[in-house]
Amino acid sequence: MNYLEEYKKWCESEEFDEETKKELIEIKDNEKEIEDRFYKELEFGTAGLRGVIGAGTNRMNKYTVGKATQGLAEFIIEKGTQNKGVAISYDSRHMSKEFGKQTALILNANGIKTYLFENLRPVPELSFAVRNLGCTAGVMITASHNPAKYNGYKVYWDDGAQIISPVDKQIIEKVRNIDSYSKIKTINEEEAKKSGLFNIIGTDMDEKYLDTLKKLVLNPEIIKEIGKNLKIVYTPLHGTGNTVTKKLLNELGFENVYVVEEQAIADGDFPTVDYPNPEDKNAFKMALDLAKEKDADLVLATDPDADRLGVYSKDEKTGEYIAYTGNMSGLLIADYRISQMREKGMLPENGIIVGSIVSSKLAKAIAKNYNLEYIEVLTGFKYIGAVMKEAEIKKDKTYLFGFEESYGCLIGDYARDKDGIAAVMSLCEAASYYKKKGKTLWDAMQDIYKKYGYYEETQVSNTLEGADGAKRIREIMDKMRNTTVEQINNLKVITFKDIENDIQKNIETGEITKTGLPKSNVLYYELEDDNWCCIRPSGTEPKIKVYMGSKGVTKEEAKERLEGLKEEMTKMIK
Repeated sequence: MNYLEEYKKWCESEEFDEETKKELIEIKDNEKEIEDRFYKELEFGTAGLRGVIGAGTNRMNKYTVGKATQGLAEFIIEKGTQNKGVAISYDSRHMSKEFGKQTALILNANGIKTYLFENLRPVPELSFAVRNLGCTAGVMITASHNPAKYNGYKVYWDDGAQIISPVDKQIIEKVRNIDSYSKIKTINEEEAKKSGLFNIIGTDMDEKYLDTLKKLVLNPEIIKEIGKNLKIVYTPLHGTGNTVTKKLLNELGFENVYVVEEQAIADGDFPTVDYPNPEDKNAFKMALDLAKEKDADLVLATDPDADRLGVYSKDEKTGEYIAYTGNMSGLLIADYRISQMREKGMLPENGIIVGSIVSSKLAKAIAKNYNLEYIEVLTGFKYIGAVMKEAEIKKDKTYLFGFEESYGCLIGDYARDKDGIAAVMSLCEAASYYKKKGKTLWDAMQDIYKKYGYYEETQVSNTLEGADGAKRIREIMDKMRNTTVEQINNLKVITFKDIENDIQKNIETGEITKTGLPKSNVLYYELEDDNWCCIRPSGTEPKIKVYMGSKGVTKEEAKERLEGLKEEMTKMIK
């Protein structure tokens, strides 16, 4: 794509409205900005279409959203499933509501039935709705935890999971074949409603979703007894979470739920945080202040589309609130639920736990302890969803739990994406259970480490924006791919995996086998003693990411090893 020619076309063609042209003409003397807006088209990554809001092919706007939707429509028509319909939801970001309605009407113009949520709703409820309504697909308008200038477009298939190969590639091909924005079909809302194609989802779906979650509670009697004494602070960080979370907790019997008032308001500017990400400790400032005021046991935050959960809990011994990583909170939920299922005779013999290749290896130890199978997949919850789908079809495995290090997990098979709402519920249930035993959640976490060993994980991201940044990321990956690394932080590399080229190399013997994983631009180093490192470009942001995990006999040993890995791997991506 010649970005200057494309820029000129957008400024002059009748395909584009005057507001778009005005925005672009204002940057006519800024070639760097023009290049960034037009050097490529947005493509589906690990979480779909995502980009900065604005005019241009590399931006989120009504034209790029329209083109993506028209491509999706043509794919659905080719499959002959247009009568099953498409469920659509959106979060609190700028243009989310507009993009949501636009998506519905373009699909309607193509003769495809749609079910649009009446107002913003979280990702997990959208995934649930796709399955509940028997839809052929779903669309969620969100940029998850990205800064306020971003928005995005996640596509789900009929199983309720985000699209994977070959469906994602087939949809992208349809989108690329649309060589003119004038080919995007349109219909007005009144006409779409009259034809029965445009439908609204109301609060009935909320009730179905919440009823499903409530059935997953393992110790409702303990919640009834202890829940009224548990103090919980929750913040939706100006997003979708509070549409259902407080209601769910109250109905279960948690009486002391304090929502951060200033952050309960849905607002795409995210005015009280720099970055609406529960992985960012700065996002918890207001929630922690409220927690100290209320002497809360738990402090919980979901991101704008409520698929991720960040956690702090109080350590009674020190009085301090301690932050949990996504690995810690996810595996605390897993160990609690699985131990309780075994105690109640509910644990199936063919049960599985699913995690990503950059998730904590503590998951393997937990699975082994309960005689469960642990399955490792690529980064992106859609791959966990694919394992769930296969298990559902073959009926040879029973899904129990899936998680990613990036603060997301799913406790049941009612949906096919991360569910921060269910994670809130599960942690509050676990906190009640341990409180009855005279323990805090932090005590329970320490018990897990004492039982299985001390595991530590971290990641480092290097942001490289624009065309130059994309080039630099490619160079780093090429260099690492073609360099034999035998040691990292004095730990032997046992196996090197180049997942893009389906190569798994035993460093000691030189033997090369296949990874068995779908093609993805990921490099993985398995080290001795359960330590590991991984490098990959982000699928949703202009970043190259390095993940590391360590294990030690003591917490101090694990931390020391992790710092050494972090130092060496950071040097490698400079």
